[in-house]
Amino acid sequence: MSTPAPVRADPRAILRGDLPDQYLTPDDIAVMFKVPKETVYQWHKKRTGPPGFRIGKHLRYDPADVGAYVTQRKTADQDAA
Repeated sequence: MSTPAPVRADPRAILRGDLPDQYLTPDDIAVMFKVPKETVYQWHKKRTGPPGFRIGKHLRYDPADVGAYVTQRKTADQDAA
């Protein structure tokens, strides 16, 4: 009688553990904030908008980081008032 082979987890399932379902694109950010896509690229260049990162030549945003950025901006506006 042979022992069964160990069950291997799907590597993609392991990756999904700490990652969002889908990263956001500059188009997504532009729609969310109702600004032109060029504004999103300028924010990234000047480091003034939500933090993004590059995957090769593609700019992406983690939804959790975008949410934290919005919360931070709302808090800063309330403190200034």
